[in-house]
Parts: sequence; structure tokens; C-alpha cells
Amino acid sequence: MSIRLANKMAYFQTSIFNELSAYKKKKMQEGLEMIDLSVGSPDLPPAQFVIDEMTKNVQDPAQYGYTLTGIDELHEMIAAYYTEQYAAPIHTETETLMVMGSQDGLVHLPMVLTNPGDIILLPDPGYTAYQTGVSLANATPYSMPLKEENNFLPDLEAIPGEIRKKAKMMILNFPGNPVPAIATKEFFEEVVKFAKKYEICVLHDFAYSELYYEEKPISFLSIDGAKEVGVEFNSFSKSFNMAGCRIGYIVGNAEIIDGLKRLKSNIDFGVFLPIQKTAISALKHGADFCQTLRSVYKKRRDILIQGFSELGWKVDPPKASMFIWAKVPEPFTSTEFTYRLIDDAGVVVIPGNAFGKSGEGYVRIGLVQPEEMLTKVVKQMEKSQLF
Repeated sequence: MSIRLANKMAYFQTSIFNELSAYKKKKMQEGLEMIDLSVGSPDLPPAQFVIDEMTKNVQDPAQYGYTLTGIDELHEMIAAYYTEQYAAPIHTETETLMVMGSQDGLVHLPMVLTNPGDIILLPDPGYTAYQTGVSLANATPYSMPLKEENNFLPDLEAIPGEIRKKAKMMILNFPGNPVPAIATKEFFEEVVKFAKKYEICVLHDFAYSELYYEEKPISFLSIDGAKEVGVEFNSFSKSFNMAGCRIGYIVGNAEIIDGLKRLKSNIDFGVFLPIQKTAISALKHGADFCQTLRSVYKKRRDILIQGFSELGWKVDPPKASMFIWAKVPEPFTSTEFTYRLIDDAGVVVIPGNAFGKSGEGYVRIGLVQPEEMLTKVVKQMEKSQLF
């Protein structure tokens, strides 16, 4: 029998991430040590109180049933958190919804808001899951380049008139992955006006909201009128090191959230109840942990930025997130430089063009190794004579 996959599977090819993983494995089999800065998953555990809360709840036999769209206590805590942290009042029953990790929600939302062929405005470079959501919805992507001269914010005025009229959705991500830029209040205000004028739904991915170094990032929902046009996804994965727990949430426009709730009620049965109880505890008691985590990432950031500077590689320090977005030295392309780093320095990063055409000329470097390993990264780069 000949198995034929669906036509949409043409959009899901082997990615550069898999290629790099295979190449790293090959080098390790040859006896070379590799320091991997390519991953986007925290290397640190959650707070001990989070582990204790999880341990306590998994002992309760009554917590093993379906949970559907999330317990009321979690939604109440999310609303309280947004009011306290961002002065963005959220209605518990209609303006918040639990999802199985923010990626789960943002991949599914395009199917709720668009029909086949509708245009979705995407950041370029941008998190690869955005394109996945577009493909699953059979929508049409339109790239919004993130350029250094614009502080890595999309230029809404550069979007052609015919695209603006046909667009049904816009995806934003600040602080971002792979570009760790922070949006300004003025930019978000411009987005709200733009979305209202052209009737475009806005999805803001705020997964790195707690990972910042000096300036606290702005929630899209803190902007007047934002709830009229959009929603914001947030996550426990990066802020609280709960990546494997797969829990996140969406807040904002009630109609959009109701649409996602209807879809989710047909495709999953919720998140394990002990994880929800643990997420409540993280939001309630996690402020000190988040501050400590920011300090850890800042030290890691500074080791690499200072080390790169001493090598003669000028790299701007990120203001937020767990990544460095670094312009590659001339005359390399992103991919050439990535493989040279593996071959000559034993360091794995991600070429910027893996995240979109406008990522060419950059690499993404994850702050996902302890300080001593990052010091070693700089030493190995120095020996490579790439700079």
C-alpha cells in the first residue's frame, strides 16, 4: 500500500534545527565537545516551592480527571496578575483562557480567525511556530521585516494598501524570539489604531514578559483600546522554568477567546490539574524567583557580550528575553558562520535565516548554559581565529 500524506505536509519539511542537531551529534561521535547555545528551552529548574506544590498535588487521587478549559482559581489568578503587573484589568470569565502552553494556542488561533487565503501579517524574523499556524489555517503569510534601523519594530506604513485591506490578523512578539527587542508604548498605540482602521485582529506573544534586564516590557493589553482588537498569550515556560509542564494562557478580547475556547473544547480535554494548581502558586509567589532568574540571565548575557567585545565582535546586549541576536562578522552568511562555529569552536547557535528571510546576517545565541560554560565558549571562539 502506498501512503500519501496530505498536501499541507509540504509545509512541514526537515528544518535547520534538525540538521544542526544531526551535525552536532556527528561531531560528538567524532570525539569533539560541543557547547549547545541553540536551544530555546530553559536549562534551570523551577523554584523549589513550585516543585513542592506539584509534588503535593500529584499525591491527591482526586486530581486526575479531565479539566477542560481550566479551573476558575487559575483564571482568577491570571486576572489578578495582569491587574497588578500591567494595570490591565481582565474579566475572569470571558477574557482569559488556559491553553496547553502558549505555542498550542498561538498555532491554533489562526484557524479560529482566518479562512483559507486570508492574509496574516508575520514578524520577519519570527518564531517558527507562527508560520506553522498560518500553514494549518491555509492562510497566506505576509512578512513584516524587523530591521535594526527601526529598532526591530515592524514598519506598519511600509505595508502596501492592498495587503492592509486583505489582512485579517497580525502577530507580534515583544520581547521577541529570536529578536529580543522591546516594544514602545507609542508603537503599540500605532498598532491599535492600525488594527481598528483595517479591522485586523492582533495576537501578541508575550512569553518572555518576565525575562528583562533594565526596562520592564509593556503588555499590549495595557494600551487603551487593545482589548477591542486583540489578545495576548503568556506562558509559564520561560518565566517560571516550567517548560515541560505545557501550560499557558490567553487574555484579551472576549470574542476571540470564545472562538478559541470553542475550538479547544473539540480537540483537547485540558491540562493536568496539579499543573494548574502549581501555575497558580507560581503567579502568586513567584516575584522573587523571577527577579533571581533575571539576575542569572543578566550575568550570562554580560559574560558573552563582554567576551565577544574582547574578541573584536561587536554585539548589542539584549534588553530582554533569553537570547542574543548577533550580527555575523563579514564575510560570512548566517549559515556559513554557524557551521564554522561548530567546526572551529565547538559552539552551536542558530542561523538567523532559520527564522525568516530578514534574519540573514544574524545568529541567535541562547543564554542556556551556566556561567563557566559561557566563559569557555569565549575561549573556544578565541582559539578558532574566526574574528
